[in-house]
Amino acid sequence: MLLTGDYHTHTPYSHGENTVDENVAKAKELGLKEIAITDHGFSHIVYGLRRKEVPSYIAECKEAEKKYGVKVLVGIESNIRGVHTGTGDLTEKDYENFDIYLCGHHVYIRHEKLSERWSYGFGNALTHLFSLKSSDRLIKQNTTAYINAIKNNPIDAVTHLNYLCDANALEVAKCAADYGTYIELNSKKKHLTDEELCDIVAKTSARFIIDSDAHSAQRVGDTKLVDEQLARINFPMDRIDNIEGRYPSFRFAQFKKHL
Repeated sequence: MLLTGDYHTHTPYSHGENTVDENVAKAKELGLKEIAITDHGFSHIVYGLRRKEVPSYIAECKEAEKKYGVKVLVGIESNIRGVHTGTGDLTEKDYENFDIYLCGHHVYIRHEKLSERWSYGFGNALTHLFSLKSSDRLIKQNTTAYINAIKNNPIDAVTHLNYLCDANALEVAKCAADYGTYIELNSKKKHLTDEELCDIVAKTSARFIIDSDAHSAQRVGDTKLVDEQLARINFPMDRIDNIEGRYPSFRFAQFKKHL
């Protein structure tokens, strides 16, 4: 499957292997029209982009766009830092520096509250480290975190929903549909089950994008994992907005027009 744009890729600004230039060169080779560079948010203790690096981050994206003729979106994969506030990594002061705003659950995050670091951060990490079944309480908390992140931030797409963070995917997708946030189908991580994805399609109007979540230039544009899942469930391809020449209508860009 050929993407119009791959909107989730990483570089050494977080923990990708290849430079912005190398990622964009691969996008050009594949015939992609757009690529987003979306390194991890500022609150990621180990792999996060640092605010002092933002000017060089932007400059590398602009240079690569000019060099290869592929539109390069300056992006971030934000972390969910607060369960009840849905706080992410970007403040309104940061908005002018970014073109695309992704958000998902990650580990090694500076959470807003110490209590949430334990219940939300370590709660999910330990559950999956020891291959335990997520409790109803943890699932409810995770669902709340996703929903509040969507409600309280102009997020373009939720990344790898339910990866290491079990939530009620249907309720999250309903909220995403209401607010114009995409559900990402991530081709690096197994996240939504076939049953969850079918349920979302049948019961919501949520729309989707497919992303590689590339941590190396070689994986830019890779959709293999998603292709296999979509083939199994006979997915309605007209619900995906970054294939067959289609371009997503991203929420963040529209939001910024009204600031």
